[in-house]
This record gives sequence, C-alpha cells and structure tokens, in this order.
Amino acid sequence: VVAGTCTGYLIQADRAPTKLPPLSQPELTQAKGPAPEPLSASEDRRVKTDGDLRKLLLKKPAGTKTAKWLSSVHGWLSLPAYADTYLKPGEAFGDAVGDEFRRAASTGWTKGQADFEVRLIQFRQEEALAASEVTSGNQSWAAEEPATRSWTLPGTDNGMVYVHDKPKTKAGYLPQYYAEAHAWRGDIAVEIWVYDTKPVPKKTIMDLAERQMERL
Repeated sequence: VVAGTCTGYLIQADRAPTKLPPLSQPELTQAKGPAPEPLSASEDRRVKTDGDLRKLLLKKPAGTKTAKWLSSVHGWLSLPAYADTYLKPGEAFGDAVGDEFRRAASTGWTKGQADFEVRLIQFRQEEALAASEVTSGNQSWAAEEPATRSWTLPGTDNGMVYVHDKPKTKAGYLPQYYAEAHAWRGDIAVEIWVYDTKPVPKKTIMDLAERQMERL
C-alpha cells in the first residue's frame, strides 16, 4: 500500500500542472440603446440629505416667535446637546456614538402658550440602519406613556404620531400637555414635539409630521 501511494505521488509530480480557469469573468456586452440619464438633483435624495441639513427643516410659521429654549446653535444640534434631550444624557451619548451619529439639526418656535420643536438626526449607517432603530425605540417609549392615543403617519411605512392626554404636572407650574411624532427616511430620523397648557389636537401634530416628511 505504501509503495503504491508513493508511486502515485511521483506520477502526479511528473505531470504538467493543470491550467486553472481565469478568475475574471468575460465582460458583459451592454444592451443596445442610449445610456440612462443620471438622476437630477430633485430626484436624487442623496443630493438633498448630504447638503445643508437645516434646509430640510420646516420653516418657522409666520406670526410665531423663535424659541429661546432651543439647544441648537444656528440650527445645528451638537451630539452633547442632542444627548441632553434624554432623561439619561450619559447613556444617550454613548448610544448615539454607537449608532454612528453623524449630525443633527433642529428648529422651534412659540405660539401663544404652545412650544414646537422639530429635529432631524442623521446617521452614517455603515454598520446598521440606525435611523429606523432609533425611531423604533422612540416609538416604543411614546406608546408606553399612559393615556396615549396613536396613529400611523400617512405617506410612510413606519411613521407614528402620538397625543398624550394626561398632562405632566409640577407644583407652581401650569399643566403641560404634549404630542410627538417619530418617523425616518433613509439615514434621517425625524422627531417632532408640541407642548401646550391645553390638550394638543391630533390635527396639529399630524399636520407638522406630514409636512416635514414631504420635505425629505
């Protein structure tokens, strides 16, 4: 058996090596006809979202006052400022870094006793679809609030709008009712908040959310 095996090895060693097929595949012939035109700036979302993110925010309505309580500077919301909007800023900061936070922009205004804020948070999304994951988390928290009504956001597969009918109360302050909306498109998560001393109508938060998503 050993002799036969050795003989087999010697025969194989004397043979010319078998030529392997080429690693590269033959080039594909392009179909006949004119090459497709590149997308225009209005059709290519990346042209919009890679530009000035602040330009995608809703415009401040006429007759309202610019919010003085905004954390953003010239429309830009830094990572620390964004983390400070959460109850546990330290954890939120670490989560945002892990989610590949890229940048954020926000705007806000005041009308009477009501305050409005709109945020756009953009992620790099090289490792995961962070915009959808962050939105899903925010939606879960919103849905768990007591006395909450919710609706799907038309024109989206994922957007939700919430109206909280039980106000937040604190001694020495007027009751605070609020509503919120959370959705995402591409690499951008959208967060919208409305606070008032009286119940926030569904139409108010729904209209804001629909118009903001149209801009994306």
